[in-house]
Amino acid sequence: MSKARASHPLWAVIALLSLAACCPAAEVPTPNLVLIYIDDLGYGDLGCYGAKNYRTPNLDRMAAEGARFTRFYTAQPVCSASRAALLTGCYANRVGFHGALTPQTRFGIHDDETTLAEVLKSRGYATAIYGKWHLGHQPQFLPTRHGFDEYFGLPYSNDMWPYHPDFLAEKAAHPDQEIGYPDLPLFDGERVKIPAVTAKDQRQLTTWYTEHATSFIERNRERPFFLYVPHSMVHVPLYVSDRYQDKSNAGTFGDVMEEIDWSVAEILAALRRNGLDERTLVLFSSDNGPWLSYGDHAGATGGLREGKGTVWEGGVRVPFLARWPKQIPAGHICAEPAMTIDILPTVAKLAGAELPKARIDGLDIWPLLAGQKDAKSPHEVLYFYYRHNELQAVSSGDWKLYFPHEYISLAGRSGGRDGKPSRYELRLIDEPELYHLVDDFAETRDVAAQHPDVVEKLLAYAEEARNDLGDALTDRPGPGRRAPGFVEN
Repeated sequence: MSKARASHPLWAVIALLSLAACCPAAEVPTPNLVLIYIDDLGYGDLGCYGAKNYRTPNLDRMAAEGARFTRFYTAQPVCSASRAALLTGCYANRVGFHGALTPQTRFGIHDDETTLAEVLKSRGYATAIYGKWHLGHQPQFLPTRHGFDEYFGLPYSNDMWPYHPDFLAEKAAHPDQEIGYPDLPLFDGERVKIPAVTAKDQRQLTTWYTEHATSFIERNRERPFFLYVPHSMVHVPLYVSDRYQDKSNAGTFGDVMEEIDWSVAEILAALRRNGLDERTLVLFSSDNGPWLSYGDHAGATGGLREGKGTVWEGGVRVPFLARWPKQIPAGHICAEPAMTIDILPTVAKLAGAELPKARIDGLDIWPLLAGQKDAKSPHEVLYFYYRHNELQAVSSGDWKLYFPHEYISLAGRSGGRDGKPSRYELRLIDEPELYHLVDDFAETRDVAAQHPDVVEKLLAYAEEARNDLGDALTDRPGPGRRAPGFVEN
């Protein structure tokens, strides 16, 4: 499948105007898109979701001025897989992703996959990513080969350079020496900038990404644009600028969260300053739940069970805010289930763009975002895969069924302190377990025995997924899966 290429910007604008003129039923204007994606942010890490020990006034205001979802999910509870799903509109295993890529990994996003950036570029959008990519660092996997005009940021998590920066800072004779990939060329010339990363430089990552984002808005205010800001924080190791260090009175994690809140404020202010406030859809979410083993350097689940690295609600249910004045009602709260895979088809429809030719899994959730009366989730079922293509859970309506599998847990113990993790223990589900997510928010009561009809229904849904995407737990291959991109050396 060949990729969609950008048409001439002027013709793209004319096409958009013509579309609006000839389709009077389409009352929603074509928006710019800003997508802010935080790393390892938990469901309970914003004030509007219950955080108490630090302040997130700008994110809380964004929720008050737009929509806040209470059952929004990431497709998998880990970095690379969740980002592959976000940008392709597919379950990550459909496009060959599982787990988190490392500097030694030889695969990445396949050239035949169509990203959200490519979908919007086909409509004349300017596109940029400032932050963490994590879908491959070899030339063919970089963002500028997959629909983005510009890229500044890290190709992996901020602890993969190729050693943890705290470790190198302790061992190096000069703590500020470069510890990135000094031999990594700048592919595509000035369109790609991968900064050398030192322990000192990590303190500037949030600021750098924000400065690039606001500059992009200024430079592209006369044309439609897609701005993707996947922050490196709040993934450990935590770093914060001098401006926000010790500002929160809630430790390093609180300081980092308040700086993230500042970043959102700067981006929103840039939109207002350029007269783009009512022409821009701003989305805010997280790639997975908190990395609980890091204790006071990790976020909170807000009472949900477990965290990152599990498909329990604490690992996959994440904050989701959407703001678009005059299009999304202020103070709207949506309790319908939706997932990051839904962003691509929703935005594609708003932009008048064609969906990818290859099959995707996401569905249009604009009625939920717009607060339309009696709007329901377009999904009958959501699937939760993890590890190497294990179907570990399915959810339909208010129910969620877990299949026999191993998962990590702190087993009631507290996490580590000062950036040093505690050890997880391995736990086992040996029979299917059923939970009602509304009556039992924390998933403490397995009610499979009391509701055999629900179990049977969800097992049937699981069989549909296994016939399509496979399941390593039941030794099913999955004909609907596509291979990722791969390099020999």
